[in-house]
Amino acid sequence: MDEAQEIEVPCYFVCPISMQLMKDPVTVSTGITYDRESIEKWLFLCKNSTCPVTKQDLSNTDLTPNHTLRRLIQEWCTFNAYERFPTPKAPVEKSQILKLLQESKASPKSQINCLHRLRSIAHRDESSRNHLQQTAGAVEFLVTVVRKNEDAMYRSEALSILHQIQLSESDSKKFLSDNGVFLESLMQVLESGNCQSRAHAVMLLKSALYVADPEHLIGSKPEIYKQVVRILRDKISRQATKTALKLLVELCPWGRNRIKAVENSAVSALIELLLETEDRRICELVLIVLDQLCGCAEGRAQLLEHGAGLAIVSKKILRVSNVASDRAVRIICSITKHTANSRVLNEMMQVGVVSKLCLVLQVERSHKTKERAKEILRLHSRVWKDSSCIPPHLLSSYPSP
Repeated sequence: MDEAQEIEVPCYFVCPISMQLMKDPVTVSTGITYDRESIEKWLFLCKNSTCPVTKQDLSNTDLTPNHTLRRLIQEWCTFNAYERFPTPKAPVEKSQILKLLQESKASPKSQINCLHRLRSIAHRDESSRNHLQQTAGAVEFLVTVVRKNEDAMYRSEALSILHQIQLSESDSKKFLSDNGVFLESLMQVLESGNCQSRAHAVMLLKSALYVADPEHLIGSKPEIYKQVVRILRDKISRQATKTALKLLVELCPWGRNRIKAVENSAVSALIELLLETEDRRICELVLIVLDQLCGCAEGRAQLLEHGAGLAIVSKKILRVSNVASDRAVRIICSITKHTANSRVLNEMMQVGVVSKLCLVLQVERSHKTKERAKEILRLHSRVWKDSSCIPPHLLSSYPSP
């Protein structure tokens, strides 16, 4: 540890939340001073409405820069050869954003100028982004650009800003209840937008549906599954792929959504993705969705129609994670319980599924996964137990009927 780090920091320079030296001290309405980053996380990310020290309700969430304290801290850093931090830029205030929004109503040119200025604010710093999200009318303005502006570049810009500031739960619910107009706009972007705008659109779609009421999830349109599957097939980005998978995880348990996904070739797209990726989290998400889809006959049939379906699911057992192994065994369990004709049982022997299940009994730590593998092997022991496809060292672990 160097000398600068050993210097004791005066307690009145320390943020009461982070217990670190304040770089941008700001004062809340109760008169207590905090570091801006810490108090903004407390208020805006953690959704608190009280002062952390006094526990009093905050009459407003305005943060007043404490310039005097900041100068004292900077002078102290200089005097003690402590790493000095630059003077922070003042965030863009809500009043400035409101003025921009008012000016945007003057003409189409003013609207585009406002859009560019909002993009700069969103890129400026976290405080400015928080102010942008909280300013009345800002999110509505951006959504209007997405819905009504025919220029793909401007729609993409608005989507990018919405993605950066993130929709609040109340905004998401409001736009879901606008007779589907906002969702329809996102569908248009997913259908014909460029890669970046499609990525932002699927992320916004996921954010909105994450807080949706069950009626919205149950009533989700088949077009959503068509576009989500396209995202998976086009491999726009890792983040977009993960978002699309999480969206399916959220939607598939509701109503007939599994059928809608299968009818839009979700199972085959998931298997292709599983064949190509080594990403642990993506593998887990793919197997979670496949497990959900194999809960219906149509999903199981689509998996078996794919020449590599059973083989790639089996291959991921014991190779990715405990979560992946458990889901893969669950998928095989669904197949063997409901769709296990002689052709399927023979294929499972030939592609190594049965051998892998025997290996699970030897090395898997999860009791539930072991019991499920044992149940599958017992269920079809008449066909599998004496198979030459199972290596002798694994055959010894085959459970008794």
